[in-house]
Amino acid sequence: MSLDVSPELLAAAELGEVSDEQFADCVRTSLPYAWQMVSDLSTRLHVDGTGESGFVDNTVPPPDEQARGQLLRALASDSIRGCLERHFGVRLAFQNCHRVAVFPAGTPRDSDGYRTFTSVRAQLLNQSPLLRDC
Repeated sequence: MSLDVSPELLAAAELGEVSDEQFADCVRTSLPYAWQMVSDLSTRLHVDGTGESGFVDNTVPPPDEQARGQLLRALASDSIRGCLERHFGVRLAFQNCHRVAVFPAGTPRDSDGYRTFTSVRAQLLNQSPLLRDC
């Protein structure tokens, strides 16, 4: 299961739409490692900018399988990923099971930085035996 959904939030969803704020709170409490990583990267982006690369990313693998699973669940779900992007005002990209990049919101998918990070070449260069089973 991806999220720990409270009975109240489930009831609200059964009655109709749930606000982004409600969903973001559910994501934050259910996937704290993933939330904190995106939060930290977003803060770096908004405070320090992107530099020449056009993005800010994480290259440190998660500390354990639980954390790795949180990243996979957060970034593999269109609704969770979209919520994170809207909440933090960024565009997200993902490689392997740990490397998350944040781009300024509205960054086009054909921008140099986005194309570089999401390229086949970058994916291949980001391989490691340590990440084989992630």
